[in-house]
Amino acid sequence: MTTPAPSGPAAPGTPMRVGLVGAGPWARLTHAPALAAHPGAVLGGVWGRRPEAAEVLAAAHGSEAYTGEEGLDALFAASDAVAFAVPPDVQAPLAARAAAAGCHLLLDKPVATTVAAAREVAEAAARAQVASVVFCTLRFAAGTADWIAEQAAAGGWFTARATWLAALFAPGTDNAFAASPWRREKGGLWDCGPHALSVLMPVLGDVTEVVAAHGPADATHLVLRHTSGASSTVTLALDAPRGAAGTEVEFRGEHGVSALPPGGGGALDAFQRAVDALTDAARTGVAHPCDVRFGLRLTEVLAQAEAELAQATA
Repeated sequence: MTTPAPSGPAAPGTPMRVGLVGAGPWARLTHAPALAAHPGAVLGGVWGRRPEAAEVLAAAHGSEAYTGEEGLDALFAASDAVAFAVPPDVQAPLAARAAAAGCHLLLDKPVATTVAAAREVAEAAARAQVASVVFCTLRFAAGTADWIAEQAAAGGWFTARATWLAALFAPGTDNAFAASPWRREKGGLWDCGPHALSVLMPVLGDVTEVVAAHGPADATHLVLRHTSGASSTVTLALDAPRGAAGTEVEFRGEHGVSALPPGGGGALDAFQRAVDALTDAARTGVAHPCDVRFGLRLTEVLAQAEAELAQATA
């Protein structure tokens, strides 16, 4: 899709100045180092809800810390784009605000955990004519991104299976994200679900039917029907035993069986590729397939599944 070219860097080759909203583990491990090392971007500043965390992260990468409401507005004013590494329902209103300030959006998944909040971001981006990318890791990781495109081009798929199991809360697990309140509350459906859907939907088409059921702990099982006519099954959890953890995606159809390749370059490389995608969209006005509208659709599908699960336990 082509839209009027949004605001952004003045010319090809001009580094995009990216502000970072968030100073927690995800920002510290991925966003900040990836932006600081990116040859076509400048980490223009870091805003955090905890001023001391923003100051430490900014100092570690030779950038500037912004704090408070005035600092957030100042960061937006100084940035071509804003990357977000905050909980989804904190992200959504701040992203809408950044779009209104003319900033392109590099969003984390899910965009929000309510359809209304995700739609607000999509509408704000459309009004401001800013570019957007939702960072679903496998859509940008080296190896897996090309594999997804190849499966979409091949077509002829009959069914697919995606399993996304993490042992985030298992006893003895040392993981920086285990202290995340929103992950504890929303579980695998909302944290792992966007990853699985971001692989399945580009290949099989949009979701037309959703059936959801509870499994043990926070495990969720989904059965999906897609516009291509294919079906898929999805199993998601954050609270799986350590021995059960792992990620698998498999497509089966007239060409045989194709499985998600292992590895893919890691989150740092994938995030830098997402920055490249945002830069291209900002300069050309051509929307990326994994933009905020796709992020809104992910939220709609997951919210439908959540509603089914709530009915089952009512």
